[in-house]
Amino acid sequence: MKPLKQVGQSYLALSDGERQLQEGLFEESATSYRRAMVVARTIPQEEAFDYDGFDAIAHTGLSGALVMFERYADALHSSDIALRYFNRRGELHQEEGKQWIAAVHNRAAALEGAGRLEEALITYRIVGEMIAERKGDLKNKEELQSSIQQKIKNLEAALPAKKPAGYKAWWEFWS
Repeated sequence: MKPLKQVGQSYLALSDGERQLQEGLFEESATSYRRAMVVARTIPQEEAFDYDGFDAIAHTGLSGALVMFERYADALHSSDIALRYFNRRGELHQEEGKQWIAAVHNRAAALEGAGRLEEALITYRIVGEMIAERKGDLKNKEELQSSIQQKIKNLEAALPAKKPAGYKAWWEFWS
C-alpha cells in the first residue's frame, strides 16, 4: 500500500469515527477510531506524518465513544494517552486546542462513571476553566459550559463536605 493511500485511509476512518460518534453509534465509532490508529501504524516511519498527534486525536474520539457506552476504564486509558500528547503541546494550534479540551472532558466523564468523584470534580473544574479561557470558536460553548457547571454542582452535592484544617465542632470546645 502506498503511504498516501494509508494516510487517506487513516483520516477517512478518523472522520467516520467522528461522524458515528455524532450520530450516537458509539460502538461503531470506537471501531473506526481503532481502525484509524491501526492503519496509521502501517505508514512507513520515514514519512512526514505526526504519528503521536494522530493517535492523540484518535484516542480523544475513542475515549468519548467509550464513555458513551460506559466502558469507563478503557475511556480513562484512552483519554490519558491523548493527554500525554496534548499536555506537552498545549494549545499551539486551534484544532489541537479543541481536541485537548475534549480529552480532558472525556477524562472527567470517565472518572465520574468509574465512581472516582473527587477526581472527576477536579477535572470538570479544569475543563470548565479551559473552556472559559478559550479564545476563538468552540462548538456549543455555552451549552458545554452549562453542562459542566451542572456536573460540578451535582458532584459537589454528592461528595461529603470537607472541613477546613483545624476545624472543631462547637461541642468540641466544651470537652
